[in-house]
Amino acid sequence: MLDLGIDLNVWPWIWLVTAVVFALVELIFVGGSFIILPWAISAFIAALMGFYDLPIESQWAVFVLGGAALFAVLFKWAQRLTNESASTPGVGAGRLVGLTGIVTAAIDPDDTDRKGRVTIAGEVWGALAGGTGGIPSGSKVIVTSVQGTRVVVEPEHSGWAAPTPGEE
Repeated sequence: MLDLGIDLNVWPWIWLVTAVVFALVELIFVGGSFIILPWAISAFIAALMGFYDLPIESQWAVFVLGGAALFAVLFKWAQRLTNESASTPGVGAGRLVGLTGIVTAAIDPDDTDRKGRVTIAGEVWGALAGGTGGIPSGSKVIVTSVQGTRVVVEPEHSGWAAPTPGEE
């Protein structure tokens, strides 16, 4: 029998305090990243075992091994969740860089009226002229970059080329 010099009737309260402290540390200092939470849960289970007078060795086993097992499960779950929510290349407005489009509403060089529009891959986008001059309606353009919710375009004959991967 494991003898740590502590009365067996005190262990359930030690486990309960440990569970609460670990849970508070998880929430306040670690920011809910599930690093300490598994051991808070396993300490709570060990406290329940202590209240039912189960052996102290099994309480420690649940705390240590159960916490490690829960950590592994939560780690795999968090890793899967992170991988699923990661954006894949070609998602978002950045995917438009290098594509060609048609100016559907003339683009003012000073962009004073914010009416310049370009249709790219079936989508209509607000547009800015990348050069110094305006671009008339019906012109073919190439997207050079994205600024906020608008694309920056230059006439197709301007000689602009899309950057190759790794050059950006």
